[in-house]
Amino acid sequence: MKLNCIIILLFVSQSWLAPVSAKTIELPGISENIASAIRSGNSKLLTTYFNSTIEITLPGKEGTFSKVQAEMVMKDFFSKYPPASFDINQKGSSSGGSQFIIGTYKSNNKVYKTYLLLKPVDGQLLIQQLQFEGN
Repeated sequence: MKLNCIIILLFVSQSWLAPVSAKTIELPGISENIASAIRSGNSKLLTTYFNSTIEITLPGKEGTFSKVQAEMVMKDFFSKYPPASFDINQKGSSSGGSQFIIGTYKSNNKVYKTYLLLKPVDGQLLIQQLQFEGN
């Protein structure tokens, strides 16, 4: 009886640990790659981190776009507001595996608070939401 209880306990504890380790995805590398794409205004590189559809909020443009449409939207944004700098101010994660990045994007004399929401999709983090809000 005691042996059965121990086996059940081990099975349950392993099943609880498996989802935790499966959700652990390295944010620093991804966040720096995303930041680099934004700093350089490289919409093509940034798009590699987009999910198949993404919610984008930009000055004068808001909606849910396919990955292909989103690349064009971001290319247009970067051409209108070329990057002078982009700094990550904060990043974190939720218990469900979602992660976020909050940053400051500067273009000429304009400053935009930037929010990115990343969610795990098939074992990798992909951007679900992207917002550039002007101050």
